[in-house]
Amino acid sequence: MKHTEQRVGVFVDVQNMYYSAKNLYGSKVNFANILESGVASRKLIRAIAYVIRANNPEEQKFFEALSLQGFEVKMKNLQIFGSGMKKGDWDVGIAMDTIRMSNKLDVIILVSGDGDYEPLIEYLQNHGHYVEVMAFGESSSHKIIEQADEFIDLSKDKKKYLLGSSRMGPIRRLINH
Repeated sequence: MKHTEQRVGVFVDVQNMYYSAKNLYGSKVNFANILESGVASRKLIRAIAYVIRANNPEEQKFFEALSLQGFEVKMKNLQIFGSGMKKGDWDVGIAMDTIRMSNKLDVIILVSGDGDYEPLIEYLQNHGHYVEVMAFGESSSHKIIEQADEFIDLSKDKKKYLLGSSRMGPIRRLINH
């Protein structure tokens, strides 16, 4: 279904991917390889990485790295409530951006395993778009795996999609120590 004339938009839920890689493999995500694989020689119109700013000294370097890899970086501050509860997500922002840009795109690539995106995927498909989801299969909602036109399981090529870790996952690491 992929051909070079397709106009592609890539929308990355960075928090979802970060915590999936961290919890599953004790590793970090190689976003550059995700972008390259997702676009797959098609016409990239827009690639947006959605991040939460938590005032961590390391995060600015990470945000700059995403930008150098070809992503437009959209930031939102982490919300901290009086109860101490923290919240930071981009679900509605990602949904709105994909809908706003959809008339300029043939293919929408959603990089997240979050099941909350299922209605968005269905909406985009009903409006003639091919929707690909890229995420780690073990932490992805079955609803979006089934709803997507194509699901790319990043877990099937960990060496390509993860950066510097033992790649054994937290449970196996504990067993081996």
